[in-house]
Amino acid sequence: MLHEEVRYEPPPVSTYPFKIAAKRYWLPQFESNIGSPGALTLVFLHSTSFHKETWEPTLECLFELLANQKKVVVREAWAIDCPNHGVAAVLNQALLQDPKYSNQFTCEKYACAAHAFLTSGPVDFRHRNLVGIGHSLGGVAMTILQCKQPAVRFSSVILVEPMLSPHGMDHLAELRRSLVQSARRRQFLWESRDSAIRSFERSRERAASRGRRAWHPKVVQLYIEYGLRPCRDGYTLSCTREEEIAMYEDKDGSTKPVKCLDEACRRLPIHLMLGEFPDYIPKAVQDALSSGRTFASRRTILGAGHLVPQEVPEELAKHLFETLITYPPDPRHIQSRL
Repeated sequence: MLHEEVRYEPPPVSTYPFKIAAKRYWLPQFESNIGSPGALTLVFLHSTSFHKETWEPTLECLFELLANQKKVVVREAWAIDCPNHGVAAVLNQALLQDPKYSNQFTCEKYACAAHAFLTSGPVDFRHRNLVGIGHSLGGVAMTILQCKQPAVRFSSVILVEPMLSPHGMDHLAELRRSLVQSARRRQFLWESRDSAIRSFERSRERAASRGRRAWHPKVVQLYIEYGLRPCRDGYTLSCTREEEIAMYEDKDGSTKPVKCLDEACRRLPIHLMLGEFPDYIPKAVQDALSSGRTFASRRTILGAGHLVPQEVPEELAKHLFETLITYPPDPRHIQSRL
């Protein structure tokens, strides 16, 4: 799988202040599809505390499956960092320390980053056959993106465990408290890269010994490479604990975008994928999300909890593949916005 890093700094006249880091992925055989107007461009948004590269294990398997079929044509995929995560957090380090912006990031601001990149960035996406794929926070941001203006025209959207609560914020209050406490306890400093590797290996071993679901080995490797950054005392988190907590405390982030979701479900195919185990989002919230609107399809990913791309990337890739070939995204079938 080939890839290239693309960075975009909005001009001074822009209302969006953060630098944006994205990465393009493709296979050599996809290059012949560039001239095909129906060729898919997949756009991936990640979850809180992770980074755009966390999608790579899923993408590697998905691309292999897509390369060996003829129902849909693929051009490339893009993954976009939330600007206070991953490579983007390093680019925006000075701005994120400014009191005007520090610890104030939200789901909406991630959607704004994706919108700025897709509408004003170095690549023209206006005539692409776009498919949006978002996990957790990324699912919320992808949902918000469907209501942003000027419109980014997606042919379909796939939401994986989106952190959305149709019946209000109270239903996620306990989860929010748990996530904040977990972030506060999270180790944030390692004396060296090797010590970080050993630390994450021990975490995987503990999870396995307790019968808990662990991150895929490739996901761990990528987290050490992109989820951590060098600092004066060794290595620290790219997304600081304080920035992570601020994301969890975005109280409107899980409720306000439901209106965008309802509108989008009436206009284009929205597919919902949930993990088998409701270990993060309560089952009642998942049921409310599933039953309150019409999705083009709904899937349960066996063997996974909330962290689907981190725990079972190959299984997720199979579900994404089956969705894409069963419901081929076609921009001609999308209703225009009124």
